[in-house]
Amino acid sequence: MPGQGSTSKECVACRAIINVACKTCKICKAGQPHKLRLKKKLAKFDEKRESWVQTNKKNRTVSHIQDEANILLEKLQALGVRAMLFTAKPGKKQNTWVSEVLAPRCHLSANATACVDRMKDLYGFIVHDWVPQDATGPLDEPSSAPVQPPVGPVAPPDPQQTPVSLEKDDIAEEGCPAPSAVLQWKRKENMAAASPSDSVASLPRNVVIKTEPEAEDGPLFGPEDVPVKREPVVQLMAPVSGLQPLAWSQDHRLAVCTTSSLALMELVCDVHSNKQDLTLHRTSIPIPTESYKLRVGPAAELAQAMEKFSTHPDPAVRQVFLADRVMNPSVGVHKGIKYASWSPLGCDSSGRCLLACLTLDHRLTIHNSHKRLEWNMLVDLTKKYSERLKERGYAKKDNKPPQENLLDFDELQRRFRMQTPLRMEWSSVYTIKQVQPDNACKDMEMVLLAVLMENGDLVLWKFVLPFTNGADVMFYDIVESGVTRPSDLAWWEYESADRRMSGLIVGSEVGPVKIMPVSLSGVKGYFTLRHPVILWKECDEIAVENIKCVPMIHPIQKSKCSLIVASRGCYVFWCLLMISPAGLNVHNSHVAGLHSLPVVSLAVSQHGVAVYTCSIDGWIKKLTPTFTENTLIFKQEDMSRPENITGRRIHGIAVSHNGAYIALASTQGMVGGYHPINRTYQVHFVTLKTPEMAAALLLKSPTQNLYKLADLLDLVRWQILKNKCIPASLLEELDQKIQEVDSPYLWRFKLFLVRMLYQSLQTPPTDHCWKPTHKESKVFVRDEEEEDGQDEEDAAQVDGEPGGVKQEASQEEQMAEVQAWINAVETHLMRENIKKVLGVVYLNTWIAQNTSIPTCGLVDYLSRDPNDRASEVLIGHIKKKMNKQTFSERCSLCQEVLPFSDHKQAICKNGHMWLRCVLSYQACQTLTFRRCLLLDSIARLPEPEDPEWIKKILQAPCTLCDSPMI
Repeated sequence: MPGQGSTSKECVACRAIINVACKTCKICKAGQPHKLRLKKKLAKFDEKRESWVQTNKKNRTVSHIQDEANILLEKLQALGVRAMLFTAKPGKKQNTWVSEVLAPRCHLSANATACVDRMKDLYGFIVHDWVPQDATGPLDEPSSAPVQPPVGPVAPPDPQQTPVSLEKDDIAEEGCPAPSAVLQWKRKENMAAASPSDSVASLPRNVVIKTEPEAEDGPLFGPEDVPVKREPVVQLMAPVSGLQPLAWSQDHRLAVCTTSSLALMELVCDVHSNKQDLTLHRTSIPIPTESYKLRVGPAAELAQAMEKFSTHPDPAVRQVFLADRVMNPSVGVHKGIKYASWSPLGCDSSGRCLLACLTLDHRLTIHNSHKRLEWNMLVDLTKKYSERLKERGYAKKDNKPPQENLLDFDELQRRFRMQTPLRMEWSSVYTIKQVQPDNACKDMEMVLLAVLMENGDLVLWKFVLPFTNGADVMFYDIVESGVTRPSDLAWWEYESADRRMSGLIVGSEVGPVKIMPVSLSGVKGYFTLRHPVILWKECDEIAVENIKCVPMIHPIQKSKCSLIVASRGCYVFWCLLMISPAGLNVHNSHVAGLHSLPVVSLAVSQHGVAVYTCSIDGWIKKLTPTFTENTLIFKQEDMSRPENITGRRIHGIAVSHNGAYIALASTQGMVGGYHPINRTYQVHFVTLKTPEMAAALLLKSPTQNLYKLADLLDLVRWQILKNKCIPASLLEELDQKIQEVDSPYLWRFKLFLVRMLYQSLQTPPTDHCWKPTHKESKVFVRDEEEEDGQDEEDAAQVDGEPGGVKQEASQEEQMAEVQAWINAVETHLMRENIKKVLGVVYLNTWIAQNTSIPTCGLVDYLSRDPNDRASEVLIGHIKKKMNKQTFSERCSLCQEVLPFSDHKQAICKNGHMWLRCVLSYQACQTLTFRRCLLLDSIARLPEPEDPEWIKKILQAPCTLCDSPMI
C-alpha cells in the first residue's frame, strides 16, 4: 500500500513502479489489489461488531449514526458529489420494512421528487430479498456505478433549515402520488414528461419518506427530540400585549397577557375523563375599566405644571412632556396587561401561587384564586406605595424632603418615575423567627416581591404566608440601584449547605447588568453581598431583556453555581457565578449566531437545564450548557416545529415547571407576501419530553408529590389513553420500587396509572344525555311479504348476537378486574393514612379524650386485617389510652350512631348518608366543605375550636392524588 501522499506504488507481481491509480500492471498485466485501507477498516470493525452493536443499543445512540450519515452527505455535496442514501428499518408489523431516503440540503423539482419516491418504493422490494453477509466470510469489493445527477439546481446549505418529515400522504397533496404498479409509473412518467411542472419542491436534509402507513394501535410517539403538538389550540379573545406575554406557574397555570384581560389556563391531569386532549380550565382577570392616575402632589400645583410644560418655549422640554404617556395622559393610555409574575408554590391559603399583575397604565395588583375558577384582588400595591410616598413628602430613601416643587421639570419627572413600576419578581420562600406574646419563638414563612421602578429603585414588599388579607402586606425596604434606564429584573439566589445569599439582577436599556445586594434580617444562615456585582459593564445601547437565573451544580468542581442568561438583541448573554474560598468568580460571554432577528422571548427548563429562545419569525433554538473546567459552552440546536406552527409569528414562549411542555403565543405570518388584515392569536402546547422520559422522571423524582409533577403526569396519561394499556416496563419498575421503598407517593402513582387504564377501557358515549329524544310510538301496518322479510332479518340478528355479547362480556369482565385493582390500591392508601392519623391522635391526646376524629371507628376499621402487625401495635396503644371509653359519631338529623364501615361515606340506620373527610375521616355534616382539585375526595373546614394539631391535619393535600383542597 502506498504511503500517505504518494502517487506511485509497486506491482504485487513484478515489483515494477506503476501509478497508484492503476488497477492492472501495464508491464505484466497482473491485477492490483485496491481499497486496502477500506478492507483494513472493515476487518477492524468486524472484530468489535457485536460489542459495538450492544453499546449503541444500550446507550440508544442509533440516531447518532444516522446523523453521521447526514453529515457525510453534506460533505460529499460540498465536494461536488451529489449523493442520496436509501435505508430501511423493521416496521411495526412482522416482515415489514419502512424505507427512508436521506438527502443533503438541496432543491428538487416536482419531477425529481416523484422519481425519488419511485426509487424509494423499488428499494422497498429490494429489502425483502436482502441477505446480510457474514462478517467472517470473504470481503466483497464495494460496487460502484456512475449515477446521473438529480434534476434541478442545487442550493447552497442553509443553516436555518431544519429536518422535515414527508410522508406519502403529504407528497400526494403536492401532485406526486406514490405509484403502486409499474404500468402506473410509466403512464405518470409520460404525463410528467409531456407537461413538466415549473414549481420547485424544497427537499431539506433528513428527508424521511415513509412507505408503510402507521398502525392505528401502534405507539404514538416518534424520536425523543421530535416535539409533538397537543390539542387543543387555545384561541385568545384579544391580541397579546407586553414584552413577555407568557408566564407559567409552579402549580401549572399559564398566564397570557392580552389587551383586554389576563387570560389564565390551568393544566389539570383529569382522572375522570378518557379524552386524549389537554384538560385546560380557562379563566380571566379583566383589566379595570377606569384609568389610573398617579398622584405626585397637590392637584392645583399639578394642573399648573401640566399647563406650563405643555406650552413650554423650550422644544426639548415640551416634546418630552407631550410624548410621555405617564406625565401627559391626554396623549392616550394603552389598555392591557404589561407583565404577570407568579409566586412560589404554597403562598396562599390553599397552598398554591399568588399572581402579581401589572397593567399598561402602571397599576400593580396581587390576586389569588381561593375558590375554584374565581380570582380575587387582594391588594393594590401601586396605590399603597403612592400613599406611602405622599406621607413621606415624596422624599428619597434618605428622607430628605425635595427642594423643588412640581413646577420644576426634573422634579416632576422624578416623582412620576419613582412610582412607575416596570417589572416585578417574587423571591423564594424564607423561614424567619417571630416572637410570640409569651416570648416564644415561632417559625414563620415569608416571601418578598421586588418591584423595579422606572427611576431604577427596587421596592421590596413582604408577604407573611399564607397570605390571605391584603392589609397584611408590609413595606420591607427600598434599594437604589443607580440604573437610570432599567429594563428587566430577576432574583439571584445562592444556597450551599447552611449558607444562603441573594440579590436582585437589574438589566439596563443601554447594556450593563449588575446584581444589587438585598439585606434580609432574621433569616437563618443568610449572608449579604457587601457591594454590587457587575456582570456586564459595556454600554453598547443593546437592551437587556428576559433575564433568567438557574441554580446548577458544577460537575467537575462539585460545587453549586448560578447560571444567568438574558437576551440582548440577536444575542444571548450568559454569566456563570461560582463562590469559592477566594470569593465570587464571574464568567460571562455571549452566544452569537442564533437568530437573524432580535430575540423576543427566552425560557429556561430547570430540570435538565436547557435554554429556549425564539425570534419573531418563528424560529426556536435550544441551548444546552456543557461545563468545562473553568467555564461552559452551549450546544445549539434548532427545535423542529410542528407543521401548523411553521410560518407563524411568535410573540412569546414559556416552559412548564418540570419541562414537559412549551407554550407558544402566535399569530399569522405573511400570507401571500402580505400582512393579514385581521389577525387571530393562539396559544399552542408542544411537548418537550416523551412519555417514557416523563415516567422515568416521575419514578426518580425527589419531590414525591404528584400535583407538583402534573405536567409530566399528563404525558403518561396521554400515552395510556392512546395505547389503552400501561407500559409493562413502567409497571414492573414501579412494583420493584414499591417493594424496595413502600412510599405513599409510589402507591398514588400506581393508583393514577390504574385509573387511567380504567378510563381508556371505557367506550365513549354515542349520544348526548342532555339532548331530548323525539321518538314517538307509531303503529306500522305491513304486508305478509314484509312481515316474512322482517322475521328473517330478526332471525339473522339473533344469530349474530352471541359474538358481540361475548366481546361485551369480556370487556365488562376486564373493567371489573381493573375496578377491583383500583379499590385495592385505594384501600391500601387509606389504611396507611389512617395509621398516620391515629399516630397523631395518640401523641396529642390525654387519656379518654374525645376529639372530632372518630378514633374508635378507625381502630375497628384497621382491626379487620389480622395480618397487619403494625396496626395491631398501634391499636393496642390507642385502646390503652382510651381506657375502654367509646366516643361514637352521631347523625345530626336523627342522632343515630354513624358506623365506620366505609372510609368514603357514613350511613346511619335511618338512611342518612354523609361523606367522610379524607383527612380526618370525620363525617362532614355541614353544608360547606372543601373538595380536591381533581374531585377525588372532600375535606371539612377547620373550626375555631379545633386544636392546632387537627388544623395541621386538615391542611394536608388529598390522600389519593396529592391535589390541594379548594
